[in-house]
Amino acid sequence: MCTRYMTPDQAAIERYWQLRRDEGNPWRGQREVFPGSLAPFIRAADERERQLVVGQWGLIPWFAKAAKLTYSTHNARVEEITNKASFKQSWQHGRRCIIPAWSFDEPCWETGRNVWWHFRRADGLPWGLAGLWNAWTDPASGEIIQSYTMLTTNADGHPLFARMHKPDPRLPPDQQDKRSVVPIELADVDAWLHGSTEDAQALVRVPAAEAFDAGPDK
Repeated sequence: MCTRYMTPDQAAIERYWQLRRDEGNPWRGQREVFPGSLAPFIRAADERERQLVVGQWGLIPWFAKAAKLTYSTHNARVEEITNKASFKQSWQHGRRCIIPAWSFDEPCWETGRNVWWHFRRADGLPWGLAGLWNAWTDPASGEIIQSYTMLTTNADGHPLFARMHKPDPRLPPDQQDKRSVVPIELADVDAWLHGSTEDAQALVRVPAAEAFDAGPDK
């Protein structure tokens, strides 16, 4: 599961994804993002446009009584988004988003201890990572809080991601449920944001190892 990534600055995001800015939702420029941080994400707007908004990394579901949750929602397993209460409404209503990232981090345990690896694109471009979003209304104050989650998919057979995360000694090597984020290519952004659930599901895949510039944190 991803728990840290680096986001591009606002100008770079707007330029690469050809966005209009939500002036009422400014971003203060924090580049290193952790669960609970505020960071930019891209969602669909009217007439097949794209909108840059700022929200909390960690989706607040519609049924939450308070913004601070007692459980983690910063990652969502693709295999569970159709039936898990925290995420299924966002998925069913097409609240899909793109999370801009220059790099994201994963832990490698091949040495027997946690060694953080950075994952960048080999072509030097930013990642657009698949996510879901929600707009939650605080029942006490009426404040609307934007939030999002990052999708992950199984990567047990991937030559790179199968090396990440702490192994579970109770499971065989082919059943570890190693996870990967889901990159969405620039040409597929409109299909992810505006397409049907079937269109979006077809984009859930992990690129070949050659697409990544990955290595230990230095």
